[in-house]
Amino acid sequence: MEILSENFCFDGTQGVYKHYSECCKCDMIFAVYLPPQAKVKSVPVLWYLSGLTCTHENAMVKAAAQGWAAENGIALIFPDTSPRGENVPNHDDYDLGQGAGFYVNATHGKWAENFQMWDYITTELPSLIFKKFPLIKNAQGITGHSMGGHGALTMAMTLPNQYQSVSAFAPITNPTKSEWGKKQFHEYLGPDIAAWEKYDSTILMQDLGFHSSVLIDQGNDDNFLDLLKPESLKNAMEKRNQDGKYNMSNGYDHSYFFIMSFIKNHIEHHANILNNLHID
Repeated sequence: MEILSENFCFDGTQGVYKHYSECCKCDMIFAVYLPPQAKVKSVPVLWYLSGLTCTHENAMVKAAAQGWAAENGIALIFPDTSPRGENVPNHDDYDLGQGAGFYVNATHGKWAENFQMWDYITTELPSLIFKKFPLIKNAQGITGHSMGGHGALTMAMTLPNQYQSVSAFAPITNPTKSEWGKKQFHEYLGPDIAAWEKYDSTILMQDLGFHSSVLIDQGNDDNFLDLLKPESLKNAMEKRNQDGKYNMSNGYDHSYFFIMSFIKNHIEHHANILNNLHID
């Protein structure tokens, strides 16, 4: 692991690091924020998965998360959204290829060799960061925005023993029924729709749910509501009596101004769960 930068931030450290990924078969960059509490003890960790076109840097710089993480004593992890590099497949469309990994393990065509983002986020990167940083492995939460919200919700419901808390900002909730999903899944996973369903949070909510409260925020001025399909997951949560809140807020769009407006609530949601776990 190579240190690219480390900066003092809210009495903690914001670092950016590079390593070679065996899953993605390329160099990957990720960011870690360690709160000041990590100087004297291991701390819980919140994964933040970003949306289409983003890198590790977008949320690190624009979500205004570090101050609240410092106040609540939790670390933040900002991974990239896809493999990258000259030898990694790409596409001219912004919502396919590099910057658009959709947090799946690709099985189809040219994407299969590199686009293993599910395994990268849930297995490979955790194995590295828990060796290198003072983090509590049994106190992990996960959140994300848009495509990243889709990733956070699907990973949390599929791996409930790994993630103790989950939230999402304007997530893609029903990708098997949306053009933000059908297009990418057809490319990454092939034409068999049955293979897509394990990456659909509405279906997972119907089948599995989650063991703790689920927090979702969505703006009603979001330009992408027809692609995000918030009503699909909201209805599934209500039908299941899932503990949690699906907040629709007036005036907010899909931007980082929306995220920074609600990031405090999300970090406190995770901290209230992660800081009160009884860990052996």
